[in-house]
Amino acid sequence: MRKTTTAKPLACSLAVLAAAAVLPAAARADTDNAWYQAGQAEIQAKLARQPITARAKNVILFVADGNGVSTNYATRIFQGQRNGGYGDENVMAKEALPYLALSKTYNTNAQTPDSAGTAVAFMTGIKTKSGVIGVDETLRRGECADVEAARIDSIGDVAAEMGKSVGIVTTARVTHATPSAVYAHAANRDFEADSDLPEGCEVPDIAVQLAENIQSGTVDLAMGGGRRAFVPADFEDDEGKAGKRNDGRNLVDELRQAGVQYVWNDETLAGLNMDYSAPLLALFESSHMFYEHDRAGEPSIVQMTEAAIDYLSHNDQGYFLLVEGGRVDHGNHDGNAYRALSDGVAFDEAIARAVELTDEQDTLIVVTADHGHAMSFNGYCGRGSPIEGLCHQIDDAGEKYIEEPNLADDGKPYTAIGYMNGVGSVLVRQADGSYFGTRPILTQEEATDPDFVQQAMLPLPSETHSPADVAIYARGPWAHLFDGTVEQSYIYHVMRHAFEAE
Repeated sequence: MRKTTTAKPLACSLAVLAAAAVLPAAARADTDNAWYQAGQAEIQAKLARQPITARAKNVILFVADGNGVSTNYATRIFQGQRNGGYGDENVMAKEALPYLALSKTYNTNAQTPDSAGTAVAFMTGIKTKSGVIGVDETLRRGECADVEAARIDSIGDVAAEMGKSVGIVTTARVTHATPSAVYAHAANRDFEADSDLPEGCEVPDIAVQLAENIQSGTVDLAMGGGRRAFVPADFEDDEGKAGKRNDGRNLVDELRQAGVQYVWNDETLAGLNMDYSAPLLALFESSHMFYEHDRAGEPSIVQMTEAAIDYLSHNDQGYFLLVEGGRVDHGNHDGNAYRALSDGVAFDEAIARAVELTDEQDTLIVVTADHGHAMSFNGYCGRGSPIEGLCHQIDDAGEKYIEEPNLADDGKPYTAIGYMNGVGSVLVRQADGSYFGTRPILTQEEATDPDFVQQAMLPLPSETHSPADVAIYARGPWAHLFDGTVEQSYIYHVMRHAFEAE
């Protein structure tokens, strides 16, 4: 048999590699590279990180409704470009939090979830069906008779039993799916006012449940939209809009007479002589609050978060606070990326403010989303292409894109962001019921207009949710328990452990 001759060359090669490995770092030319240096700095920061294992006095849960990883990426670029950069180098406040995990978002009966079932999961630690509030999966959606046997407690109940204050901030209605999961039990998320209840339903509507929780001291602060569910249909509210209640009750007046502080716009909030011993209800719109781009006469999510932390911090026992950027979801449903992303930026600014106002040694901050959306991205865009605008060509000689947009095979430009479905579908319904596909020739001015509806593939009256995983970011006591890919219901268990840890 022929004798092998590979041993010596292999040994020689290994010796050379070993010698190279022990050369001083300064001898490597790439150590002067900014990317290399940034990587080394990040390693050192992570090596110095120490988990915080003290009991949490406070927990703040931030939920950007509909902010899946695709919307989160687009928001990062959008924010960074508005700050004068290319966008992709930008680091949002939530992305600077030290711990990260992925969350599975499905409901027990739905591969693609809704905001009610997902909210129940992270508020109670129990996954449930789509469209129900504060109940487990044994309930048949819409069946009020099932509620009592299926009801489950939330992290808000846990906090209240510990003597902590409970607060809710949302840019949606305070009776909407995500906030109502803190305090309500309902066979259908849509049962917001008594006029929404089916005949014979003996479970109070969600607005009444919130009012009862405020009066009992389980909820200390609620700020958002949704005034219409609290006032009668024949009554005009502070802005001249009719309510939805058919039972004649004016829950706002009932609460005020019980000593609850009430504000309804930015001026009344700013002028409030805050009584930290009395509950606070703030209803800034009849339905949802404005998108950040359109906001007028009402506080921003940053201002509401700041006011809530100030109010809740006066309880020496601590607090639980939910902050929801509810309209990120609605911008996506409308196929209007500009408003979804501008609300996403405002949401991130609220996180930054909460980080400034709290101490990571005693306050656990968790940031997540309930679900994602069918937002997608087109390629190949040069760096700096306006994320909500046209996808420009890559400059082979530099960093920033060149002015020429990329063209599809139909000879027309296309945008960086698209949706898999929605009102912007390029398939147009014809008189005979068939669909014909055609695309307009877009200009950068048209594509970056705040009212522009992104092009989509399938025609639907509202763009849909996505079943994809969403991110969880965290800092503070026990935040290091967020790691890997977890069930959405796991979020509750970390928050509760942080409250109760010895």
